[in-house]
Amino acid sequence: MRYGFWLPIFGGWLRNVEDEQMPPTYEYAKDVIQSAEKWGYDTTLIAELYLNDIKGTDADSIEAWSTAAALAAVTEKIEIMTAVRPVFHNPAVTAKMAANIDHISNGRFTLNVVSGWWAEEAKQYGGDFTEHDERYERTTEFLEILKGLWTEETFSYDGKFYKIEDTKLAPKPLQRPNPVLYAGGESDKGKQVISSLCDAYVIHGHTVEEAEAKITDMKERRKKAGREQLQSFGMAAYVICRDTEEEAQEELKRITDVKDTSGYSGFKDFTSKSQLEQQIQLQDYSVSNRGLRPNLVGTPEQIAREILAFEEAGVDLLLLQSSPQKEELERFSRQVMPKVEELRN
Repeated sequence: MRYGFWLPIFGGWLRNVEDEQMPPTYEYAKDVIQSAEKWGYDTTLIAELYLNDIKGTDADSIEAWSTAAALAAVTEKIEIMTAVRPVFHNPAVTAKMAANIDHISNGRFTLNVVSGWWAEEAKQYGGDFTEHDERYERTTEFLEILKGLWTEETFSYDGKFYKIEDTKLAPKPLQRPNPVLYAGGESDKGKQVISSLCDAYVIHGHTVEEAEAKITDMKERRKKAGREQLQSFGMAAYVICRDTEEEAQEELKRITDVKDTSGYSGFKDFTSKSQLEQQIQLQDYSVSNRGLRPNLVGTPEQIAREILAFEEAGVDLLLLQSSPQKEELERFSRQVMPKVEELRN
């Protein structure tokens, strides 16, 4: 199992807790990632949203790509996975930026491709937000251009959404043939794109049984598409580690007690503009990315046993959220990671 975490660029992950003691600043983000790198974490995921979907649209949040470039320069080992949403980006410019950050990081920069779901944000920031399947058509063209520019000396493309002519990109990324392309998707259209064009699959929080079914399905899709199997299967999860189960359950109760809905501004778009396989309840949405569904809540041994069950189901990367992030990531690294190894052996 590899261990990663979501970089806290929104000021936290809890929609029901106003101040999580994790400010949305570059200095805090740098402190978290440098500390996590020392504690043995493999990956960080930097979400890309121009509005704060966790604390409300009037709250601060920091931008993903400029943050990624800055963090690439002050870290040494950790993978920096940064989200990219084609509705906001020029693919040729994105390919150039990604190649540059890959060099800054010495080959540690990867992408999480997100087709987008928040119509209001797109309206405010000039994104070309179209219907669901059309957004994935755009993503397909976007990815084909990225890969073409990263691998060919000169590349042209004439599509529905993008057209480039005799484009040269140098230097190429250090990673060959390309920086790893992670993506998630729950619709059939999304899974088609992942099975044909991406390198790794990331999913929202699921139960063990749900995760195993999704991974099995994606493996079958890759096989039918004539592609080699994906490099990684990652999953988001919110972790609550405490000395006793009672303490963990008390914390769970605290963070899911809905008192104020100001942080739920994107809830309607999230559930209506994306095609979700499961009905999302308000309690699920209290924590970002369905993070409570994997049930990483309890003592170190209880959490470790759950992790081994997910590993058996095919998950090989956990993308953790916690609050406050730095303190809880340290607790997880010192108490849960060794316990997983102990139980495995």
